Amino acid sequence: MKVKIRKNDQVEVVSGNAEDKGKRGEVIKVLPEEGRVVVQGINMRTKHQRQVQSQGRTVNPGKVRFEAPISISNVMMVCKKCNKLTRVGLVREGDITKRVCKQCGALIDE
Repeated sequence: MKVKIRKNDQVEVVSGNAEDKGKRGEVIKVLPEEGRVVVQGINMRTKHQRQVQSQGRTVNPGKVRFEAPISISNVMMVCKKCNKLTRVGLVREGDITKRVCKQCGALIDE
């Protein structure tokens, strides 16, 4: 699946979990095969980790908080220039394809 959202983009949650709806965060990781993204501070989960010893290292026990993936359809990109939620358009200049804001027309990749 072709994904127009990339790592380090600013996104806002527009649907899904009620407590995360309306929050903004930076994309940490994109999982295009699954159609999901991991956003900083969004969809936080708790894992109870037991003490494990592997390859000479010891992983400390306790509760570990981490961001779980969220569907890419539940987030919208925030334009850096106009600071609005926007869809992403593609503009070709020769062999180079650049992303553009559908609201104000500004280039996103710069």
